[in-house]
Amino acid sequence: MKWYHYVACIFAGLFLTNAVPHFMHGISGDSFPSPFANPPGKGLSSPLVNVLWGLANLLIGYILLIAGKVSRTNKWSLLAFFVGVVFMSIMLSIAFVDKVH
Repeated sequence: MKWYHYVACIFAGLFLTNAVPHFMHGISGDSFPSPFANPPGKGLSSPLVNVLWGLANLLIGYILLIAGKVSRTNKWSLLAFFVGVVFMSIMLSIAFVDKVH
């Protein structure tokens, strides 16, 4: 694999992890911060905006997962993918503390 496949693996992890909170809050009918809020990332967006943003992240993450050639047989691609998941998980936990509820 080329170096850019590993970059795609990392970004696949980032986007797929970011899809989860937006999609879950959106389908639960809850407002949640998104890049389209006022101010971006701090204000609350409607549930519909969050569902659409979550689905967009899911689509982009899936495309990057395929482009990154993530597979069980390539342990380095899995590691790169999970580095993206861990990084985004930690970043979201810090960014959204005290922002919801």
